[in-house]
Amino acid sequence: MSKKIEYFSKSGVYPVVDRRRVADHGSPVSVGAFSKSFAEAILKTSSIFLAGAAPVLSVLAVLGLSTPASAQVADSLTIYNAQHEGLTKEWVDAFTEETGIVVTIRNGSDMEIANQIVQEGANSPADLFLTENSPAMALVDGKGLFEPLDKATLDEVPEQFRPANGHWTGIAARSTVFAYDKTKLTEDKLPKSMMDLAKPEWKGRWAASPSGADFQAIVGALLQLKGEEETAAWLKGMKENFTAIRGNSTAMKAVNAGQIEGAVIYHYYYFGDQAKTGENSKNVSLHYFKNQDPGAFVSISGGGILASSKHKEQAQAFLKWVAGKGGQKILRDGTSFEYAVGKDEASNKALVPLADLQAPKVEPTELNNAKVTDMLTAAGIL
Repeated sequence: MSKKIEYFSKSGVYPVVDRRRVADHGSPVSVGAFSKSFAEAILKTSSIFLAGAAPVLSVLAVLGLSTPASAQVADSLTIYNAQHEGLTKEWVDAFTEETGIVVTIRNGSDMEIANQIVQEGANSPADLFLTENSPAMALVDGKGLFEPLDKATLDEVPEQFRPANGHWTGIAARSTVFAYDKTKLTEDKLPKSMMDLAKPEWKGRWAASPSGADFQAIVGALLQLKGEEETAAWLKGMKENFTAIRGNSTAMKAVNAGQIEGAVIYHYYYFGDQAKTGENSKNVSLHYFKNQDPGAFVSISGGGILASSKHKEQAQAFLKWVAGKGGQKILRDGTSFEYAVGKDEASNKALVPLADLQAPKVEPTELNNAKVTDMLTAAGIL
């Protein structure tokens, strides 16, 4: 029985054909580069059944199309992906091109997928989990669901960008910033610390997206650095002062449009817009709190291998590649504008160097998202 490939997007599930993915009763096979229209025609033709690589290649031959030398049956990997879809697709395409290992991606949000993995437990079909922020990694790790990483994989990334237990590793990073309206605020009028945003003088002047994993990771860092009492007091002031806007990109647009003076977001939204038309950031500048301030928090995007994976060798190869020169080069030269974290690997030249951010030291495995959401709820923010 033929089976369509399913691509799990954040907006739902829908069939799609990738030039390197054809279903083999649920196991993708590599068939090289062929046209999307041809692939769709195969999938729509009920008399053709894709039972493996041989029938696929036979169809190519019958229709007079050349068979690429690289066509081969390859072990497949399934990634549960909470990283940006475009970035992960770049990683996957380049990795498959280099190794022949085919990868299927299922996309979702950090905590949504983390909770799904916890529910699936030892029966999870995923081989790898990639996130935007580390609290989701900490949740899965806390349930004992990660396979310890090979030393060679861990050695690709400096110790400050991975947990001490070696169960997962950083693959990218993003910096907390205060995006502000430069037509209204000068540098001397900016908050010296993120903590200042809870003071009465900032009432009605700033925004954040508290329901998102990004902001919750920032609050998690604040909780670790300042403790529960001080964090609760800051959240109380935040409730009085801030405007809730859904999504960091939307928050930056509101700043740019003069609707709010500033917003706590991650840095790459600004650089991504600047690299395009700049229409949503032309009136915006970024303020870096530095000085080990909670507002200088650098969030680690993580990658881990599920203990239940049936393709651990290939999964280790993928994660080592992403954390190594291949994956980090895509960060440096691509359009994600996230920081590279690999040893001796440079980030995009448009970014403020990581070393200059003066970020506070935060243990990623101790970022407690459950506690954060409880505190945000108690403060009336969620």
